[in-house]
Amino acid sequence: MLELIAGVIVAIVAVALVLEPLFSARGAEPVVTSPTDEIDFSDIEESDSAKVQALLALKEIEFDRATGKLSDEDYAMLKAKYSKVAIAAIEAEEQETLDMAAEDVAEELIRRAAAGRGTVCPSCGPRPEAEAAFCSNCGRTLSVAPSQAAGFCGECGTALPNGAKFCAECGSKAVAPV
Repeated sequence: MLELIAGVIVAIVAVALVLEPLFSARGAEPVVTSPTDEIDFSDIEESDSAKVQALLALKEIEFDRATGKLSDEDYAMLKAKYSKVAIAAIEAEEQETLDMAAEDVAEELIRRAAAGRGTVCPSCGPRPEAEAAFCSNCGRTLSVAPSQAAGFCGECGTALPNGAKFCAECGSKAVAPV
Protein backbone atom coordinates (compact mmCIF):
# COMPACT_ATOMS: atom_id res chain seq x y z
CA MET A 1 0.00 0.00 0.00
CA LEU A 2 2.86 2.33 0.76
CA GLU A 3 4.33 1.70 -2.70
CA LEU A 4 1.00 2.58 -4.29
CA ILE A 5 0.82 5.95 -2.47
CA ALA A 6 4.44 6.76 -3.38
CA GLY A 7 3.73 5.89 -7.05
CA VAL A 8 0.66 8.15 -7.15
CA ILE A 9 2.64 11.04 -5.60
CA VAL A 10 5.48 10.58 -8.14
CA ALA A 11 2.93 10.50 -10.98
CA ILE A 12 1.24 13.71 -9.75
CA VAL A 13 4.60 15.49 -9.45
CA ALA A 14 5.61 14.34 -12.94
CA VAL A 15 2.32 15.56 -14.46
CA ALA A 16 2.66 18.88 -12.59
CA LEU A 17 6.20 19.40 -13.93
CA VAL A 18 5.10 18.60 -17.48
CA LEU A 19 2.08 20.93 -17.38
CA GLU A 20 3.76 23.74 -15.43
CA PRO A 21 4.97 25.69 -18.52
CA LEU A 22 1.42 25.75 -19.88
CA PHE A 23 0.00 27.40 -16.77
CA SER A 24 2.85 29.68 -15.70
CA ALA A 25 3.05 33.36 -16.66
CA ARG A 26 6.83 33.19 -17.09
CA GLY A 27 6.60 31.65 -20.55
CA ALA A 28 4.05 34.25 -21.69
CA GLU A 29 6.58 36.95 -22.59
CA PRO A 30 5.59 38.67 -25.85
CA VAL A 31 7.84 38.13 -28.82
CA VAL A 32 8.89 41.44 -30.32
CA THR A 33 9.90 41.44 -33.95
CA SER A 34 11.50 44.23 -35.89
CA PRO A 35 10.78 44.99 -39.55
CA THR A 36 14.17 43.50 -40.43
CA ASP A 37 13.07 40.14 -39.03
CA GLU A 38 10.46 39.73 -41.75
CA ILE A 39 11.11 36.89 -44.15
CA ASP A 40 10.84 37.44 -47.86
CA PHE A 41 8.76 34.57 -49.21
CA SER A 42 9.14 35.56 -52.85
CA ASP A 43 10.44 32.74 -55.02
CA ILE A 44 13.86 33.62 -56.36
CA GLU A 45 13.32 31.32 -59.32
CA GLU A 46 10.48 33.57 -60.50
CA SER A 47 12.77 36.58 -60.70
CA ASP A 48 12.99 38.41 -64.03
CA SER A 49 16.61 39.38 -63.37
CA ALA A 50 19.02 38.10 -66.02
CA LYS A 51 21.67 37.71 -63.35
CA VAL A 52 19.45 35.51 -61.17
CA GLN A 53 18.36 33.39 -64.13
CA ALA A 54 21.94 32.85 -65.31
CA LEU A 55 23.14 31.92 -61.83
CA LEU A 56 20.23 29.51 -61.39
CA ALA A 57 21.11 27.91 -64.73
CA LEU A 58 24.72 27.46 -63.57
CA LYS A 59 23.50 25.90 -60.34
CA GLU A 60 21.28 23.51 -62.29
CA ILE A 61 24.16 22.57 -64.60
CA GLU A 62 26.36 21.78 -61.58
CA PHE A 63 23.60 19.66 -60.07
CA ASP A 64 23.00 17.76 -63.32
CA ARG A 65 26.71 17.01 -63.66
CA ALA A 66 26.96 15.85 -60.04
CA THR A 67 24.02 13.46 -60.53
CA GLY A 68 25.43 12.10 -63.80
CA LYS A 69 22.82 13.61 -66.12
CA LEU A 70 25.40 15.63 -68.12
CA SER A 71 28.52 14.43 -69.87
CA ASP A 72 31.76 16.33 -69.34
CA GLU A 73 31.62 17.82 -72.84
CA ASP A 74 28.05 19.07 -72.41
CA TYR A 75 28.90 20.40 -68.95
CA ALA A 76 31.90 22.35 -70.28
CA MET A 77 29.90 23.83 -73.16
CA LEU A 78 26.90 24.84 -71.00
CA LYS A 79 29.05 26.21 -68.19
CA ALA A 80 31.03 28.40 -70.60
CA LYS A 81 27.82 29.69 -72.21
CA TYR A 82 26.00 30.53 -68.97
CA SER A 83 29.13 31.87 -67.27
CA LYS A 84 29.42 34.50 -70.02
CA VAL A 85 25.74 35.37 -69.64
CA ALA A 86 26.05 35.61 -65.84
CA ILE A 87 29.16 37.81 -66.01
CA ALA A 88 27.53 40.13 -68.54
CA ALA A 89 24.38 40.38 -66.41
CA ILE A 90 26.38 41.10 -63.24
CA GLU A 91 28.43 43.78 -64.99
CA ALA A 92 25.28 45.39 -66.40
CA GLU A 93 23.66 45.45 -62.97
CA GLU A 94 26.77 46.97 -61.38
CA GLN A 95 26.94 49.60 -64.12
CA GLU A 96 23.30 50.52 -63.51
CA THR A 97 24.05 50.92 -59.80
CA LEU A 98 27.10 53.09 -60.55
CA ASP A 99 25.12 55.20 -63.02
CA MET A 100 22.37 55.78 -60.48
CA ALA A 101 24.89 56.74 -57.77
CA ALA A 102 26.73 59.12 -60.12
CA GLU A 103 23.41 60.62 -61.21
CA ASP A 104 22.49 61.31 -57.57
CA VAL A 105 25.84 63.00 -56.85
CA ALA A 106 25.61 65.07 -60.03
CA GLU A 107 22.04 66.07 -59.24
CA GLU A 108 23.09 67.24 -55.77
CA LEU A 109 25.93 69.33 -57.20
CA ILE A 110 23.59 70.86 -59.76
CA ARG A 111 21.03 71.69 -57.08
CA ARG A 112 23.69 73.41 -54.97
CA ALA A 113 25.04 75.38 -57.91
CA ALA A 114 21.55 76.41 -59.03
CA ALA A 115 20.67 77.56 -55.54
CA GLY A 116 23.71 79.83 -55.62
CA ARG A 117 23.94 79.75 -51.90
CA GLY A 118 26.39 78.25 -49.55
CA THR A 119 29.38 79.30 -47.63
CA VAL A 120 33.01 79.62 -48.60
CA CYS A 121 35.96 79.25 -46.30
CA PRO A 122 38.94 81.37 -47.38
CA SER A 123 41.23 78.42 -46.55
CA CYS A 124 39.17 75.33 -47.36
CA GLY A 125 36.90 76.58 -50.14
CA PRO A 126 33.16 75.87 -50.47
CA ARG A 127 31.67 74.16 -47.41
CA PRO A 128 28.65 71.83 -47.22
CA GLU A 129 27.13 73.72 -44.30
CA ALA A 130 24.51 76.02 -45.81
CA GLU A 131 24.24 78.62 -43.09
CA ALA A 132 27.20 77.98 -40.78
CA ALA A 133 29.12 80.89 -39.31
CA PHE A 134 32.40 78.98 -38.92
CA CYS A 135 34.21 76.39 -41.05
CA SER A 136 33.80 72.84 -39.75
CA ASN A 137 37.30 72.01 -40.96
CA CYS A 138 39.54 74.89 -39.82
CA GLY A 139 37.24 77.02 -37.64
CA ARG A 140 37.62 80.27 -39.58
CA THR A 141 34.71 82.64 -40.06
CA LEU A 142 32.76 81.73 -43.17
CA SER A 143 31.58 84.18 -45.77
CA VAL A 144 28.80 83.93 -48.29
CA ALA A 145 29.42 82.26 -51.65
CA PRO A 146 31.27 84.44 -54.14
CA SER A 147 28.13 84.63 -56.31
CA GLN A 148 26.44 86.50 -53.46
CA ALA A 149 29.49 88.47 -52.36
CA ALA A 150 29.65 92.23 -52.65
CA GLY A 151 33.44 92.26 -52.54
CA PHE A 152 36.55 90.68 -51.17
CA CYS A 153 38.87 91.56 -48.35
CA GLY A 154 42.08 93.12 -49.66
CA GLU A 155 44.12 91.54 -46.86
CA CYS A 156 42.92 87.93 -46.52
CA GLY A 157 40.76 87.48 -49.65
CA THR A 158 37.59 86.53 -47.76
CA ALA A 159 34.40 87.07 -49.74
CA LEU A 160 32.31 89.74 -48.04
CA PRO A 161 28.48 89.86 -47.94
CA ASN A 162 26.51 92.74 -49.46
CA GLY A 163 26.91 95.98 -47.55
CA ALA A 164 30.00 94.89 -45.59
CA LYS A 165 32.48 97.67 -44.99
CA PHE A 166 34.96 95.67 -42.96
CA CYS A 167 36.20 92.08 -43.12
CA ALA A 168 34.77 89.81 -40.41
CA GLU A 169 37.92 87.67 -40.60
CA CYS A 170 40.75 90.14 -40.22
CA GLY A 171 38.96 93.48 -39.60
CA SER A 172 40.46 95.39 -42.54
CA LYS A 173 38.47 97.65 -44.82
CA ALA A 174 36.54 95.94 -47.64
CA VAL A 175 37.57 96.37 -51.26
CA ALA A 176 34.83 97.49 -53.68
CA PRO A 177 33.27 94.70 -55.79
CA VAL A 178 34.99 93.95 -59.07
